[in-house]
Amino acid sequence: MPRFKITVEYAGTRFSGWQIQKNARTVAGEISTAVGELSQRTDFELYGSGRTDAGVHALRQVAHLDLETRLSPRDLIYGLNDRLPADINILAAEKVTRQFHARHSALARSYLYQIARRRTAFGKPLVWWVKDRLDANLMRTAAQLFQGMHDYASFSDQDGEGGSTQDKVEQLHVEEQGDLLLVRVLGSHFLWKMVRRMVGVLAEVGRGSLRVEAVARLLRERSELTAQLTAPPSGLFLERVFYPGDAFEHPLLPVLSVPRN
Repeated sequence: MPRFKITVEYAGTRFSGWQIQKNARTVAGEISTAVGELSQRTDFELYGSGRTDAGVHALRQVAHLDLETRLSPRDLIYGLNDRLPADINILAAEKVTRQFHARHSALARSYLYQIARRRTAFGKPLVWWVKDRLDANLMRTAAQLFQGMHDYASFSDQDGEGGSTQDKVEQLHVEEQGDLLLVRVLGSHFLWKMVRRMVGVLAEVGRGSLRVEAVARLLRERSELTAQLTAPPSGLFLERVFYPGDAFEHPLLPVLSVPRN
């Protein structure tokens, strides 16, 4: 059976995440419905590189699709997009070998989080508007503490792979673009809610309500504080999934522009 690698963008606002669920609208559910309508088949498999939670967006989610079809990748793109809702779009499709696996072949993933420092009429579903003044320099200093291997037990509600909450953050950058603060985190994988809790802690540091030194303590000792500081899903994007041959470095660009007021 042919295997296709498909790249998908979606606005997650109206979805209960990526993974198919009963009685819930999900991204994978909508794509599966479109595949069934296009191919008139039910014996196919759609497998994503990872899950995104309810309300979380994706700029370049990757999935593999096992589908018996004579459709070319180009026709598959057009056929699916004709059937998908406006908040899901297939960006690319290509035939790959059966050795390619959307999840297991991935080397790393990057997430982008957008914090707006002013009220915006256009981007509310795509940002977290923080009304308090944020010190970007303090946030950058705190961000350095997350890089490397740490125990992220305080930053997730569930155990990691094999029950371990140890994880390695390769990069964490904070940049200012207009009235946006962009946070990018790169790693091989992430625990549930981990990125949103890291961003929430960084914002608290930026407010001046949490000292930089306290971040190191949160990485050493389990704490319930991080759950209270979880950033909302609206500002979070699965930015890219990296496979062998992909370059990790690329510009940190916003999804929308929020010029300085």
